[in-house]
Amino acid sequence: MNAASGPKTYSEAFSDSYVEQLMAGVMARNPGETEFHQAVREVAESVEAVCRKNPEYAKLRVFERMIEPERQIIFRVPWVDDKGEVQINRGFRVEFNSALGPYKGGLRFHPSVYLGIIKFLGFEQVFKNALTTTPIGGGKGGSDFDPKGKSDMEVMRFCQSFMSELFRHIGADTDVPAGDIGVGGREIGYMFGQYKKLTNVFTGVLTGKGLEWGGSLVRTEATGYGLVYFVSRMLEARKTDWKGKKVVVSGSGNVAIYAVQKVHELGGKAIAMSDSNGYIVDEAGIKLDTVKRIKEIERGRIKEYVAKHPKAQYVDGCRGIWSVPCDVALPSATQNELDGDAARKLVKNGCIAVGEGANMPSTPEAVDIFHDGGVSFGPAKAANAGGVATSALEMCQNSMRLNWTFEEVDRRLKIIMNAVYDQCTGAAEAYGKKGNLVAGANIAGFLKVAKAMMAQGLV
Repeated sequence: MNAASGPKTYSEAFSDSYVEQLMAGVMARNPGETEFHQAVREVAESVEAVCRKNPEYAKLRVFERMIEPERQIIFRVPWVDDKGEVQINRGFRVEFNSALGPYKGGLRFHPSVYLGIIKFLGFEQVFKNALTTTPIGGGKGGSDFDPKGKSDMEVMRFCQSFMSELFRHIGADTDVPAGDIGVGGREIGYMFGQYKKLTNVFTGVLTGKGLEWGGSLVRTEATGYGLVYFVSRMLEARKTDWKGKKVVVSGSGNVAIYAVQKVHELGGKAIAMSDSNGYIVDEAGIKLDTVKRIKEIERGRIKEYVAKHPKAQYVDGCRGIWSVPCDVALPSATQNELDGDAARKLVKNGCIAVGEGANMPSTPEAVDIFHDGGVSFGPAKAANAGGVATSALEMCQNSMRLNWTFEEVDRRLKIIMNAVYDQCTGAAEAYGKKGNLVAGANIAGFLKVAKAMMAQGLV
């Protein structure tokens, strides 16, 4: 068997061992990239049903082509720290699929970054972006650089060095990066400035820009807001809403903060949040102004919350947050943070809905436990699509040289998230998986990209 292409003949796509054959090839061709393997397997298990019903996709190996990135770029990033010492990091950009439009996906700066993480994120981005109904392809990038503890000047020097290579590969109609973990407005600003200097072009090549120079209102809030809009539809399907619901949200970055804000607006009560060191529980309801001040202004740790609100509790170790009884859980920190044991605790404690705010935060075992336990589950590629959807809206505003109001962008975001939900439920039902939003998201995203790839030939 060719490790790159899976089964030897397209007819083998209809054998019971199709997924295992495919995964054997993926693992042989991409050794050690466990997150990427996990993401591909999840989609493959859904797509197998599509290939059985539409054999032309199997014959032309459409999914096998989707697994292989169109382009993978790895580069050296040398920079000088404040002590005058030379540091060297590694930069990545994986341009995964451009069938629907220019590559689109964030840049992550974190010590855990390696090629497998970037490929997993880029692969997920292809399907997520397809679900947004906007004309964007999928990609991802980043570096193993850690901005924590670095001065502004060190971050600037790193970002300028990083962009001095990346600028060759991106453009408003080619590849439009955004932020991710470790990459916020400061980093986007430094990179945009370097891109403009090197190209002498002011264009919408990065999203998440400052409002004064091409950014979009709602972009900061978008992933959190979109997550809550998506889960609202999940609750509606259960004939309920947010009113009176206790909500646990992992993380305390943009996604978590603005998910909590929207939950409170809709009548729910977030009672727990976390960071990488531990979590807080405030049964009276999280005081979001305090969290914003700690995280967005002081750049502090979540444990500082209890000094201002002594009735709240702080617990060391972030994974224990899922033992807090709740009606709705929104994992919004990082991949594979919610495992089988945590899922069993949530089910036992009466949780009725889980919406993924981070990228692939639930392990496959956890997802199975939620499905078996009757918990409504919104997968990341659908539930957290609000961020990239609003990035696409920023691209649109940049192209038209316009700025929309907060209300207009938020209105469009809500329309997009409703459309994402409808696509997922429709595709799941069409392929005999009614109510399974994981299968629905994978199938709906696959079909949109597959049809575009078929129309464009063998490229």
